[in-house]
Amino acid sequence: MNVVAFERKPVTGVWSESELNTIVAALSAALAPSTGRQWETGATENGDAQFYLLGSLPDQACVLCLSRVGRQYVLEDGSGRLLFEHRNLDLVVLHARAAVPSTSWLMVRMIALWCAARSVFHEKFEPMLTETEELLVQFIPQLAALA
Repeated sequence: MNVVAFERKPVTGVWSESELNTIVAALSAALAPSTGRQWETGATENGDAQFYLLGSLPDQACVLCLSRVGRQYVLEDGSGRLLFEHRNLDLVVLHARAAVPSTSWLMVRMIALWCAARSVFHEKFEPMLTETEELLVQFIPQLAALA
C-alpha cells in the first residue's frame, strides 16, 4: 500500500467572518456599550488566530481569550488558565458566555458600599440608640414626678 502525503493548508491568524459573527453574537451581552468592554483579534507566535475580550478603559485588561489552534478552539480566562477546549465553536462560545462575569463593577461597588454602610450603622449607631432608649426608660418616671 502506498501512502500519499497531502500538503496541509497553512493556518492563518485570521478569523473567518462566520467565526467572528458567532463569537461576537454569543458575547453580545458582555460587549454591550454600558459595560465598556471591547474586543480585538490577534495571532499567536505560531500564527494561530486569537480573539480577546477586553475590559473597560483605561486598563483594558484581557477578560477572556479564544484561540484557534489548528482545528481546535481553546478558551482561556484573563490569567491564562484553560477553561475549555473543543473542535465545535458553538460549544466553546457557550462556555465563553458563561465565563464572562455578568455583574458590572459599578454594581459590585454599590453592593459593597451598601453592605459597609449597614455594617457601620449596626456597629456604631444601633448601640447608641439602644442605650438612649434605656436611659429614657430609667429617667422618664423621675421627670414625670417633677412635673
